[in-house]
Order: sequence, then structure tokens, then C-alpha cells
Amino acid sequence: MAKPHASRADRIGLRAAMADRLLPFMVAAMSFLAALALAGSIAAGALASHWLSGAQGLMTVEVPTPSQPVTANGPLRQDAVLTLLQATKGLSDAHLLSGAELATLLKPWLGAAAADGTLPIALPAVIVVKADARAPDAAVLGPKLASVAPGTIVDSGARWADRLAALTTSLRASAAAVLVIVALVAASVVAVAVRAGLSQRREAIEIIHGLGALDSDIANQFALRAMRLAATGGLLGGVVALPVLAWLALLSSSFVASAPAERLDLVTALPPLLWGAPVMFTLATALIGWLAAQITVRGWLKRLA
Repeated sequence: MAKPHASRADRIGLRAAMADRLLPFMVAAMSFLAALALAGSIAAGALASHWLSGAQGLMTVEVPTPSQPVTANGPLRQDAVLTLLQATKGLSDAHLLSGAELATLLKPWLGAAAADGTLPIALPAVIVVKADARAPDAAVLGPKLASVAPGTIVDSGARWADRLAALTTSLRASAAAVLVIVALVAASVVAVAVRAGLSQRREAIEIIHGLGALDSDIANQFALRAMRLAATGGLLGGVVALPVLAWLALLSSSFVASAPAERLDLVTALPPLLWGAPVMFTLATALIGWLAAQITVRGWLKRLA
């Protein structure tokens, strides 16, 4: 006698027991949230890489009372520090910021007081210098410069780079945790829908199970139905997320793109990986639906026996 192939037809009325309305929309919502978390992780990595590439190779030197001479007939303090920086191995492109440049940097905080390019208060001289692998550490360079101009402060970009790297790692870990939580919630939604279907078709399942239907046949029929519904939700969530992600990418592109923001559009702003979000989430949710249904049905059948 040939074994019934339960997975080839809806022999126990699953189309009515597992409706195709609520489950896909619930999974679509989960997929949308997962897409936002994935995009946040990618954006954090891109932003950190862009900023780290500049921050790691820069040092900022502050020289208080820069216009005072080092000695009675000696050079100005800022000039003495600048000369020493230019002569230090591993340092290059030492640049003394002008008053107008400092005013531009401080304008967001000083407002109208720095609108004309001048500052109403006396500030230390600020020197920005590029450092390579041969450059001395800030802890070594600071005392050396302070011996020429006491009170000189050296701030290394590497310190901020380490903090930014730590922040990026924490953001990526948070995004990964969100993805795991979303996957678990999606699996729970599928499991609840499958258990509801089992309850509605309990008598039919008990009859065919008593007649010798294999657990795998029954589980496969539920799993195929759950997989289709979950995949539909994953596709819907990924498609809906695309324009939102493209818009957010366009807003943030000026922080990471070398080209002016007006040259970018919704197509070029979104990373290529995220364009595959509908396919990725369709496959991921289909797998989650299949596994969740298999585990739920097989566990239910074991208790039934």
C-alpha cells in the first residue's frame, strides 16, 4: 500500500486552520524591524571607518599664550612649538589654525560672536599635524613640547579613535541582539499560528495519525504552509523597508560620502547589500517558519502519542 504524501495536498484543511492574513503581516513587521537593525549596523560601521581613517592619523596641539616669546629675544611660543613639530620624525603637514579657522570651528557654540571670523576671547593656538607609524606617542611628545612652551597640550586622534571603535562595536552588538530577538519573536509567532492550526484540526490529525501517518508527513504539511506564509511576510517587510532605508541612507550620506550630497540619489545612497533585503528576509523567514513549524508539530505529536 502506497504511503500518503500529505505534503502534496491540503488533506487536513490547513488553509482554513492557518489563515493567510495575520501571520504574514506579523512576520512582515518583524522583517521591517530587522532591516532597520541591519541597516543601523552597516551605517555604524561605514561611519566609523570614515571617521577613523582621519582621526587615527591626526594630532592636535594647543599652545596657551601663543603670542608670548619663549625668551626675551626668542621666537613666539606658537612658532617654537611649530618648529619642533616640523622637525620631529613621523610628523608632517603641521598647520597652525588661523583666527578665522578657529572662529569657524567655534561658530556653532559662539554664534553671532564669531560670525565675522573673529573671536571675542583669547584662545590658545591650535596646531593640527599628521602622524604616521614613526611618530612619538602623545604621552612622549607632550613633555617634549612643554619643555619649549610650558602648558602645551597634545591630544592624539588615536584616543578618540579607540572610543569610536568601542562605540561602533557596542552598536553592532546591539543590532545583532535585535536581529536575534526579532528572529525569536518571528519563530514564536509562527509557533503560535501552528499550535492554533493543530487545535482546530486536532480530530483530523488524530485520525490520520492513528491510521499510520508518519510524524514527518504531518509536520511537513504544517511546515510547508508556515514556510509559505512566513516567506510572504519576509518579502513584504523587505520591500516596504527599501524606500525607508534608501531615504535614511540619503540623509546620512553626507557624513560618509566624499561626493557632495546633491550628487547622490536614493539608488546610489543605499549600500548594495541592503538592496538584497527582500531576498535575504524572504529566505530567512522561510527557514524560520519551516523550523518553527517542524519543532512545534513534532513536539505536539509526541505528546499526542
